[in-house]
Amino acid sequence: MSDLVPPRMRDDCFAMPQGVAWVPVDDALARLRAALVVVEGTEGLTPAEALGRVLAVDAQARRANPPQVNSAVDGYGFAHAATGSGVQRLALVAGRAAAGQPFAGRVPAGQAIRILTGAVLPEGVDTVVLEEDCASDGRWVAFDGPVRPGANTRRAGEDLDEGALALPRGHRLRAPDLALLSALGIGAVSVFRRLRVAVLSTGDEIIADPALPALPHQIWDANRPMLLALARGWGFEAVDLGHAPDDTAAIAARLDAGAATADVILTSGGASAGDEDHVSALLGARGSLSSWRIAMKPGRPLALALWQGVPVFGLPGNPVAALVCALIFARPALGLMAGAGWAEPQAFAVPAAFAKRKKAGRREYLRARIDAEGRAEVFASEGSGRISGLSWATGLVELPDAAVEIAPGDRVRFLPYAGFGL
Repeated sequence: MSDLVPPRMRDDCFAMPQGVAWVPVDDALARLRAALVVVEGTEGLTPAEALGRVLAVDAQARRANPPQVNSAVDGYGFAHAATGSGVQRLALVAGRAAAGQPFAGRVPAGQAIRILTGAVLPEGVDTVVLEEDCASDGRWVAFDGPVRPGANTRRAGEDLDEGALALPRGHRLRAPDLALLSALGIGAVSVFRRLRVAVLSTGDEIIADPALPALPHQIWDANRPMLLALARGWGFEAVDLGHAPDDTAAIAARLDAGAATADVILTSGGASAGDEDHVSALLGARGSLSSWRIAMKPGRPLALALWQGVPVFGLPGNPVAALVCALIFARPALGLMAGAGWAEPQAFAVPAAFAKRKKAGRREYLRARIDAEGRAEVFASEGSGRISGLSWATGLVELPDAAVEIAPGDRVRFLPYAGFGL
């Protein structure tokens, strides 16, 4: 039996250097990327079963695509060498070539055959002329020459040659990828097992079920359904740990359940350093906690820890900050753990439809969407309690760490929700 042991995360893997107070976003992302490892475990699936899964092994073409030279159009096929300039008149051989119905004989030089799209070129044929460019009475075909040699044909392996790399390890399979795998005769692929992501909400003010009544000092849980939906949308197995009040024993029990069933835990609420931030206190006392104060808005507090060896992301309790932190930090981190690699956010430079001045010192993310003129407009309020802005938006405008003054028409960096897998 092999003595190989998969890589383990160190208890201090999330630790920041001493003296670090506010961590720039790029530094935090780099440290997070360096700390994480791919979760072990693979399985074999058919292409039909593999949508959204991540390849654990390169997929290679079993045979060339297309496997043989074939016609790209409906028309007439012939040997180019027997044709020239001016009007060409060729006698038609009996029969035809169609996709899945190859012509068994040879087409003599100076003659032609009726051929349909996708049909394998019969012996003696190397060129096809488009049906619309021909006149035919069923016995003869006429067209204007000269015709380019090999016109309207697809060479064998034009798409991929036999043994060629079709899709690389780490690729997340989409519907077009399943078409490619199937076309290449790849009946099974090795994929990483689905990452299990547990989600826990905390706080005495939280009511877990929106169908239940809430007193004026209570709020319904917005984070848990949002984070569970993100996990599912990213192709992971979502584990609902429910809601725990601000009680150390209750939170610890939920974290224990998460560590027993999941590869990573996302919590929301209690991630800062206040009197009621029980998640941070518990992770500090019984886990290996590193409280990252990220130089960003919204966000800032991000608690990272190991609980019984399982990574814990302590996200802010505010839903706006929780979503932004999940998109910027959790999405690439979870993708790396799932075997898909570290994904940089998709971004476009677009004109601003707003004006804003910001100071240096932290990166800012504004809820935004693209207007009819292709400009980025931002939500009317930057208030982190305005959850409606998350639904109004179709992405985020990212403002740099440095001081900046934006005027309408200036180019800004727009990060679409779709680029985050939303």
